[in-house]
Amino acid sequence: MNRDHVILVTPNDEIIGTCEKLKAHKEGLLHRAFSVFIFNKEGKLYLQQRAFHKYHSPGLWTNTCCSHPQQYEDVKSSAIRRLYEEMGMNVDELYLIDKFTYYVRFDNGLIEHELDYVFIGFSDEVPAINKNEVQNWKTTSLEELKKDIQQNPDVYTYWFKLLIPLIEKIKFTDYVG
Repeated sequence: MNRDHVILVTPNDEIIGTCEKLKAHKEGLLHRAFSVFIFNKEGKLYLQQRAFHKYHSPGLWTNTCCSHPQQYEDVKSSAIRRLYEEMGMNVDELYLIDKFTYYVRFDNGLIEHELDYVFIGFSDEVPAINKNEVQNWKTTSLEELKKDIQQNPDVYTYWFKLLIPLIEKIKFTDYVG
């Protein structure tokens, strides 16, 4: 699938067109994105380290999967598909827990201006990472993660750090029986 375009939206999430991905990030155009957080039965979060050749945030640790939905594909289906493409993980269900907009300018001049759909899901699969997308992976508890973010904030992506307070508020019993 050609992944070089993003879906442009208004602040109210109304689609206004598509744009080449790099152009959207150069000009700071608001577009849809998603962030997926997968937890195992021990309550540990799967993290990925972004591939070193990524055009922004290379080598940084982040949530299990993050990307952009594709035109003519709903956001949840795109997130499930992309989770498999990046991490080799299948999930039965993803749960939308929030949407938020953020804006950040990176040192290389690129801009993330995204309306980000935030999903959680559950799996005990061992990831089979796609080295074109992911350098490495690990699991961690939220407590260990928060400590490490305080001690080493520069090794984590901007959006991931924004989402940790939201993820901490989740009551997993609302999603698993």
